[in-house]
Amino acid sequence: MTLNAPTVPFDPAHIRSTVERLLYEFLDQQELAASDVGEVALFTGLLRDMIAAGGKRVRPVLCVTGWQAVRDDPPPPVVYRVAASIELFHAFALIHDDIMDNSGTRRGRPTAHRALATHHKDRPDADALGVNAAILLGDLALGWSYEVLHGSEAAPEALTAVWPVLNAMRTETLTGQYLDLTAAGNATANLETAWRIIRYKTAKYTIERPLHIGAILAGATREQLGALSAYALPLGDAFQLRDDLLGVYGDPGSTGKSSLDDLREGKHTVLIATALHRATPSDRRVLRRLLGDPELDREGAEQIRHILTARGARAAVEDLLTGRCEQALASLDTAPLQPAATARLHHLALSLTRRDG
Repeated sequence: MTLNAPTVPFDPAHIRSTVERLLYEFLDQQELAASDVGEVALFTGLLRDMIAAGGKRVRPVLCVTGWQAVRDDPPPPVVYRVAASIELFHAFALIHDDIMDNSGTRRGRPTAHRALATHHKDRPDADALGVNAAILLGDLALGWSYEVLHGSEAAPEALTAVWPVLNAMRTETLTGQYLDLTAAGNATANLETAWRIIRYKTAKYTIERPLHIGAILAGATREQLGALSAYALPLGDAFQLRDDLLGVYGDPGSTGKSSLDDLREGKHTVLIATALHRATPSDRRVLRRLLGDPELDREGAEQIRHILTARGARAAVEDLLTGRCEQALASLDTAPLQPAATARLHHLALSLTRRDG
């Protein structure tokens, strides 16, 4: 497929700014409604900080693009409202994910549980309190992600159509996180588990479901939804493969998070499983000794990176990533979607898989 310019300029910045404005307005409303509960301002302030820290807003952009893939008229307000709901759900997922991964930074700023620990730094149990309070913050963000939809002026049947997909997205995401947790710290060459984690934690949650939600709001046919899945699932694989590479080899200044976290947690990824499959017995012993060590230092991390590169795991994952991206792009050639949106999806696939942060 050629990269012809779409007839309507693709403006993800407009989508991001619209979604951010809706979220800020919603948080203002929640704070005002609970003006007699001062603690709510702490929670809304932390969520505002998370929004202000930036982010690609991949899911809202794809939700709006899902609408545009089916119809050529401008998306109505409900589409942006649902996109904002998905982004607030993502905030919940990040808060809890950072707790489970014991991550200290997110987008170059302290994670929510670290920020809350600092807020209570005079207490001897500040770290534990920070974690517990962040769990509550994540719970609140999850509940509010559904509350955002109540402000929509859409006909009830429009939202009724997407409820099953929103609920499926929630279930799949939490299942993927469970698989990630149970596999972490148990380094094996099992590729099937690594791919299942990608499918549920990333491919469906990040790419397929947001596209489906926007498309369903636009009245998509079963054929159109199938075409979006044919694009979304391989692209979601590629997106996570890039994320796994950045988690090990990325520059923290660009990624906004430590390049040690994934190794210290011993995440079970395609990269690690491939390395273990190809490793010599001595390399395998080194990997199993170092992966999942919470005290792993930079020297140990360099040993791991050397083995991953020397055994061809890094190159193999780059090849897989490229292949999945090409599969996603090829699916667009015959997709029964709006031409302008098809060009946008082509552009998005390249930007999501060639990123450095």
